[in-house]
Amino acid sequence: MKKLEGRKKTGLSIGELLVGGVLGINFIFGFAWPFFKLMTYAGKKRVTAVQDQQSKKQKDTSTKKWFELRHTKVNHPRYRFEDEYEATKAWCEAQNMQDMYIESLDGLKLHASYFPAHNAERIVVMVHGYRGTSFGSIAHIAKLLHDNRCDLLFVDQRCCGNSEGKYITFGAKEQLDVYEWVHYINDLNGNSEDGKKLPIYLYGQSMGATTVLLAAGHRLPEEVKGVIADAGYHNMKQQLSDIASGWFHLRWIDFLLYRVDIYCRVFAGFSMKETDVTNALKKNKLPVLFFHGVDDTYVWPSNSVHNYEICTAKKKLILIPHARHLCCSYVDPKKYNKAVLTFFEKTK
Repeated sequence: MKKLEGRKKTGLSIGELLVGGVLGINFIFGFAWPFFKLMTYAGKKRVTAVQDQQSKKQKDTSTKKWFELRHTKVNHPRYRFEDEYEATKAWCEAQNMQDMYIESLDGLKLHASYFPAHNAERIVVMVHGYRGTSFGSIAHIAKLLHDNRCDLLFVDQRCCGNSEGKYITFGAKEQLDVYEWVHYINDLNGNSEDGKKLPIYLYGQSMGATTVLLAAGHRLPEEVKGVIADAGYHNMKQQLSDIASGWFHLRWIDFLLYRVDIYCRVFAGFSMKETDVTNALKKNKLPVLFFHGVDDTYVWPSNSVHNYEICTAKKKLILIPHARHLCCSYVDPKKYNKAVLTFFEKTK
């Protein structure tokens, strides 16, 4: 007799689905802790007196140990503009700048470098991006600003450079750091020829852009006249979701981020909701100039489009074709520089 052929399976059984689901959820929850550590933990101790005296070059070297995926490599100015990037960085490092320090609201010692200009017409607070340095990609625009009579305050974000910190909070606490820096520099403000205080502008890149947008939702001194946000994201949850799905091809992102948010609250003292710029952009009355590269796959351009749409103040959005993350000023410097200087003229 012929053996009876078994019925071919057309799908997974309910039991297999349940087991697979449980294993999948356990994997996601298990991955949540290392993902949280990877994205937020800086592992930086308090700045000692010896560390405090390190050169800018030594300070920048310590930030290069982080892993580098293809997305981070191609979305950095070094990928296509290494010579120009290094030249502007070296220019910043060669300048004689004044070290400034404040204490954050949660007791961290924060550092910034102040670079005054001859016959300054304004002050620009420069806020770098995620795990960045004050003389990294943000240095490319610094020389243009300084040549056009801008005093520059290069802020070392918490956990970066010579600023203390253990966890990066994606703008949740950094916005308050910028708020404190604005008040600090405004108290020292008064260099204009007529004795009046100079106008102040906030300029941020990547996470720094989101940080200055969040800071704009607070009551800032009347001397603050505008905000420039280059390649900022809308909130931490969306940014991590894009990274988890786009870079690591993970699914069930909501489960993962729910657990990550718990870790943020318990260990780092903030929630992802505090990084959302929606309320800040609705409260903000300052003019905002948005930039974003069309080919950015680190922070998707849709973030700046969305931020622009919900901004209720005067605003302008400039999308630069063929530019990846923080490469707008490299790809089309003429358009970028003209937009920045025109923004100053219209908002002074």
